[in-house]
Amino acid sequence: MSGSQAAAPEGVSVAEQSLSAQVALLPQALGVFAVCLPIYVWAGSFAADAVWMSASFAIFALNWAAFYLSLQQLRRPGLLDAHARGRVHVLCGLLWSVAVFQMAAFADHAGPARETLLLMAVGAAVFCLFFTTPHLPSLITVGPAAMAGPLIFLFLRPQTTGIAQAAWGAFALASMLSLILNQNLRRQFVLAAEREQLARERSVSLEEAERLAKSKSALIATLSHEIRNGLTGVAHVLAAAAGQGGRAAPSREQSAAALAAANELIAVLNATLDQETAEAGRLMVDSAQFDPVRMLRELAAAARPQAAAKGLELNVFIEPELEGRVAGQAMADAMRVRQVLTNLLSNAVKYTVRGRIEARVERQDGDRLAIAVADTGPGLSQAELADAFEPFKRVARTAAGLPGAGLGLSLSRQLVDLMGADLVVDSAVGVGSCFTLVLRWDAGALIDLAGPARTLAPVADAPLKVLMAEDDGLNAAMLRTILEQLGHQVVHAQNGRRAVDLARAVGFDLIMLDGKMPQMDAPDAIRAIRALADPVGAAPVIAVIGGEAAEAGECLAAGADAVMRKPVSVAAVARAIAEAGASRKRAAVAA
Repeated sequence: MSGSQAAAPEGVSVAEQSLSAQVALLPQALGVFAVCLPIYVWAGSFAADAVWMSASFAIFALNWAAFYLSLQQLRRPGLLDAHARGRVHVLCGLLWSVAVFQMAAFADHAGPARETLLLMAVGAAVFCLFFTTPHLPSLITVGPAAMAGPLIFLFLRPQTTGIAQAAWGAFALASMLSLILNQNLRRQFVLAAEREQLARERSVSLEEAERLAKSKSALIATLSHEIRNGLTGVAHVLAAAAGQGGRAAPSREQSAAALAAANELIAVLNATLDQETAEAGRLMVDSAQFDPVRMLRELAAAARPQAAAKGLELNVFIEPELEGRVAGQAMADAMRVRQVLTNLLSNAVKYTVRGRIEARVERQDGDRLAIAVADTGPGLSQAELADAFEPFKRVARTAAGLPGAGLGLSLSRQLVDLMGADLVVDSAVGVGSCFTLVLRWDAGALIDLAGPARTLAPVADAPLKVLMAEDDGLNAAMLRTILEQLGHQVVHAQNGRRAVDLARAVGFDLIMLDGKMPQMDAPDAIRAIRALADPVGAAPVIAVIGGEAAEAGECLAAGADAVMRKPVSVAAVARAIAEAGASRKRAAVAA
């Protein structure tokens, strides 16, 4: 079944070529009829029935007119598909078969010109056979139908039986030659179809290469601009801190500006990497239950200081029936939803000069939930919206002087499409914009009221002894700093095998493993740790990965309690520790 479906496009292409070849023989057919018609008229003049002779000419003319008009219509591109055109060709050929039959019937009563006119009818049938050769359905249908009339009338009378047998042999030979020619033509048509397919694929490849080249060019231009600006600001602050050039130590404002530039640079790089991964088709998403109300409140709390610094009011509105509920959760990839909402809130704060920003969560009809972010910013026209969703494109009217790579909305649209959700936009120039993320809603999903709170204190109530496995020195230093800031004690292992050996020798309250390490990756290390005796084998394990869903799935399948994606932050580490601890407690209770 699949083979026939795969061959269908090629078959249609071959049929179209055969029909076009048959139409291309039309001028030759005109030449043949122009030569034979005077001979037929001369032979027909010896017939006794002049009226029938005139009728033959009239039928011939009408048949030719119908055939010519049909072919002229078939020349118009896109009028009929190949199958419909094939049926029209067969019907036109059958018209000529009827005309040949009428010629044979007239010849049978032509007196002394009978044999001559019947032989001419046989020749006309052979011509019909030849001109239908390119199209196999016409060949096997029209050829025998055209030959039937002359053979019938030749076999009717004993004096023309010998001629009838010779005509039958000629017809059989012409049919075999026509079938052989048709087979060769079909091979040529298949080769031509393959050549056209290769040309189309080459054209698509060239277009894709040009698109990728433009994307890479835009990527390089964007990154060079953003990296240059961000690193220049950081370099100035570091130079001042190092006392170069007799400068005073950097002020709090300068340090804050450098930190903002560095964070913006990290956001640009993360968005760029996600965009390139999505373009390559390697970006994967999960689907799980999460609380959208809690998530939106967290994100709004994080964005409120920046909004307040600009004099903007940022409010969150929750539908009353979603407040205080014990059931009902959204279904999507929570991390990617957080990324999309962060982009929407960040854009609203960045581009709104005055007024307010509103984030709203409400139920829609059926099993859908809408999270809307509205602002009183400059607004966008339809043309500007189209540009805003293109990678590396920024709206000049609204983005002048503001940092960014032009990837937020483009990446958000791709993430939303991957999750099977919707992103609806309503915007008006001078009024503002409203971006609405529509997710699937599971009204029966229970909320884990005992789950970890999302807002955690920066210092742990009870310090933990943490085993950290990380082969990259800079990442290890950052993670160690965050863990110590949270109040924990840290032991560092350079690879997965060393981490397993340390876990076996020393008891740890928590183990954090980098996803990809030399000698032993995180999944193998997790399985080896889980095989150890309690309490080490039952310690909470967090996998720190680069961000791919497949990598996260491997770590969770190996026994990790939580997965944290790079780059790490204080809030992300605290949240991952709380989630891992809660997961391990639930597993212990279930056991």
